Amino acid sequence: MVHVYNCHPFASQQIVQVEQEPGLVCCGGGVLFVVAAGGCKVEAYSVEQEGCPFICRFSTMGTVKSIQHSKIGDYLVTIEEKNSATYLRAYTNWRYQAEGKARVGVRLLGHLLRGVSVQSGVQMEIIEIPLSERPVAMACCSVTGDLLVGCENTLVLFALRRQNQQSLNQSQQIPQSTWPNSQQSSSQSQGQTLSSNQNGLDFERSVVLHLQKLKPKKVALCGGYVAVHAELEVLVFKLDSSCEQNTLDESSDTKKIDHLEDQADFLVLQRHQELLGDRAKDCDIPVSIEKTGLEDSTGQYTLSYVLFRRFTPDFFQDCNVEETQLHSLQLYPLFTSNQSVSLVEPTCVFCFFSLPTAGYLYSLKGGVELLSAYQYPEKVLEAVLTDHLLHVITKNALQCFTVRCSAVAARIKDPYIDTTIKACPPCSMEVCALRMQLFIGLRSVCVYGRHVILLSTADTETPEEPERTTHRRGLELKEHALLTGIFLAVGIDPATTPALESLLSRPFL
Repeated sequence: MVHVYNCHPFASQQIVQVEQEPGLVCCGGGVLFVVAAGGCKVEAYSVEQEGCPFICRFSTMGTVKSIQHSKIGDYLVTIEEKNSATYLRAYTNWRYQAEGKARVGVRLLGHLLRGVSVQSGVQMEIIEIPLSERPVAMACCSVTGDLLVGCENTLVLFALRRQNQQSLNQSQQIPQSTWPNSQQSSSQSQGQTLSSNQNGLDFERSVVLHLQKLKPKKVALCGGYVAVHAELEVLVFKLDSSCEQNTLDESSDTKKIDHLEDQADFLVLQRHQELLGDRAKDCDIPVSIEKTGLEDSTGQYTLSYVLFRRFTPDFFQDCNVEETQLHSLQLYPLFTSNQSVSLVEPTCVFCFFSLPTAGYLYSLKGGVELLSAYQYPEKVLEAVLTDHLLHVITKNALQCFTVRCSAVAARIKDPYIDTTIKACPPCSMEVCALRMQLFIGLRSVCVYGRHVILLSTADTETPEEPERTTHRRGLELKEHALLTGIFLAVGIDPATTPALESLLSRPFL
């Protein structure tokens, strides 16, 4: 007899009461951060306590367009807009706002490192991070606390610094365990340590990476691994510090650029491509390194390609170019329970990214390989990878899939784990969906520990959207009639060719 169990991965759910309409959410350090719809206020709520009690509230200097929290250093970083300009800012010591200390200091990047003493008393600080280009995306390293910023044509890496370097090293040496009990205890002790000694954070601009043929949409950073994706391309490489100088072949790059300029008048569709390991260096995306750090000027950074994948939309399978774009890029580290506290390098590092209809999970350390490919039953808006589950949201549902990250870590910890006493599922075992939970108007998802935070809205369609849809349909009909007339003028009737008629009806035209 076969018993079928309805597996529900969630034990309970609750609604967090906020004063204003939420616009953005992120979580980290046991705290849920909610940005009001206006974008100028951030509210913090405790996730680890029952009922998610309110912690504090503080104002930002501009309208927040993107926000992230760093576990190491317990700081927030935002991309803000004000007066048609875009700014990158870091908010440190924000927990002091919960103690009723409303003092806020604003300083420029690097002033603490250059010897400017911290003002007397504790206060929240806002660090202005100047950039030569407009910031598009950002990511915080969960291992070192460094900050990676993606601009229109460059990636800028900022190293996290603290006035008391010894305390920073101690806070960095708290690995995230794969077991839930140790994970909760480590997060609580880490939050107490960081909140008691937070008055010396600063950043140092260390490396600038120039991308000639890739416009970043989202970036990720984890223990030296850097991931960036455009609309249909994903590139992962590793930065290592060494004394050898890495030179690039500029002549071949110049020839490629000239060749592309010759084809500027043509519509070039790149073919589907997947390059793993050393083969990834054969991709046509050169990356040049510009070191800008103040310390260790004799050392050089070397770059090694790890993974490259390019997707091509299938125009003949009801594919819309506007919807076929990559999202949910994530570099996820996994620590084993027997790792020493002095080790900060994770046992495994995984790379996950997703299309609206499929998701891909790669293992990067010890050889690059595709672990799992997820086929979604409907269009997915966002996905988040955790130790044991993959959470994805659609417009009206939250879905959970199994992952094989723990199996990879278990086999690295014990290569001979399969015995007569114990066994581990193979890493190549097929994944499956566990549960689909219906919601209304889902917009975003984030995960902290065992908590899944969802942002939803009942009215997902604004009054302007029906007008835009009607206007767009009118343009599509006009373009279809125009192109049909052109084909008829040269003696080709699209009505007699189903493939041509189907191509002309696509919205990408």
